Amino acid sequence: MRFGMSQGIFRTAFYPGSFDPFTNGHLDILLQALAIADRVIVAIGVHSSKAGMFTFEERKSLIEAILGRQGDVLQERIKVISFNNLVVDAARANEATILVRGLRDGSDLDYEMQMAGMNGTMAGDVQTVFLPSSPESRPITATLVRQIAQMNGDVSPFVPEQVAEALVSKLSKKN
Repeated sequence: MRFGMSQGIFRTAFYPGSFDPFTNGHLDILLQALAIADRVIVAIGVHSSKAGMFTFEERKSLIEAILGRQGDVLQERIKVISFNNLVVDAARANEATILVRGLRDGSDLDYEMQMAGMNGTMAGDVQTVFLPSSPESRPITATLVRQIAQMNGDVSPFVPEQVAEALVSKLSKKN
């Protein structure tokens, strides 16, 4: 099924990350990606050596619930998947030609430029696109959100409502 054909060119963007948890910063970049692509694949990296706070199924469910609140049209243009191989291989397997990376600051840029160079060498047909975080979401990281939540802090300014509720629920079960 082809969504949003623009001038006969169908663009699929691949937005990889751990999304553990999905933050307002992730949502910011995802919405920007939808402005440049017809479809965005939110690709959750799943690695057996990295145990996340949320399972893949929980992360996928949260992202889909957040998108449901954004509207049906948006949900139709986004697919949530898992991957456990090289990002460029997963992007190609999903017919993506755009690799979306969010940038918060200069240190992100330094790291992402290295990755873009390596990915470009391995898959020249997949173009890396950097999207700047909005000023409101620039300081947000999933790591800091997890730390704040684990110390019973209020994460509601940093994550969608569904994620804040899921964090409280998950952490109350551990205690």
